[in-house]
Amino acid sequence: MTQQLDQILCTQARIIDGRDFAETLRKSVALGARAFREKHGKAPGLAVVLVGQDPASQVYVKTKMKKALESGIDSFPHLLDSSTSQAELLQLIDKLNNDRYVHGILVQLPLPAHIDESKVITAIDPAKDVDGFHPINVGLLTQGKASLVPCTPLGCLMMLKDQLGNLSGKKAVVVGRSNIVGKPMANLLLQENCTVTIVHSRTQDLNNECRQADILVVAMGKAEFIKAEAIKPGAIVIDVGINRVEKDGRSMLVGDVDFAAVSSVAAAVTPVPGGVGPMTVACLMRNTLIAADAIESDKAHRYE
Repeated sequence: MTQQLDQILCTQARIIDGRDFAETLRKSVALGARAFREKHGKAPGLAVVLVGQDPASQVYVKTKMKKALESGIDSFPHLLDSSTSQAELLQLIDKLNNDRYVHGILVQLPLPAHIDESKVITAIDPAKDVDGFHPINVGLLTQGKASLVPCTPLGCLMMLKDQLGNLSGKKAVVVGRSNIVGKPMANLLLQENCTVTIVHSRTQDLNNECRQADILVVAMGKAEFIKAEAIKPGAIVIDVGINRVEKDGRSMLVGDVDFAAVSSVAAAVTPVPGGVGPMTVACLMRNTLIAADAIESDKAHRYE
């Protein structure tokens, strides 16, 4: 009887369909890209740089280039050998910074060990930093000013606002403190007037902290770590994690949240795959269009 009740309750949580949301966003970007081309005689341009042959990175880059074309954005791939030196990579970035057909530059991470990621990120023109990782864009976000925002947190915020509308006054907990997701996510939620807590591996009684959240964003890199007991009934749960595990003799992707268990408590939850991932790529296209509009209208921030 208990198992049957659990199954019934499990069906109550809404599944937040990132694929559908991302498709709608890409269609909007495509309309904007068409108008941009008619006005400027060229499409928004995205340069994607991959150093080495990391299989996962190759898949990500291929997906990003495909979605760029579907969104009406010109894609300029630069696939470099793993032996490429830091100096050679910085020279390419300088060339892309000055290419008038390139409005966005994405360097796929991670980079080979002999290349300093921070120097590469800092070398990108902040106006073309569609990943939102440049220190200037990070600083602007922290100050609550207009900037290019990291794609994954931006996608999470869009889905949250779609679910809840006004986020003002909501208690938000972000699990994870990375520069790529956790910290920018917290800043975006602060801008929406949420009360924000960041928890991490050193947090005491993490489950209790999570149970206070109306909004829970999980980006910690531990497969199915967050269980039902960490969820406030009726919370909205955004699972950023992507982990490959072996289950029932086969390899599969799971998030940082135990989806089945959490679905019995939360009001809505993102699946893995099919949740945050598609939104990350769609937001990259959105950022490229925004950067292109700012650059061509001479409204982009320029820093020497």
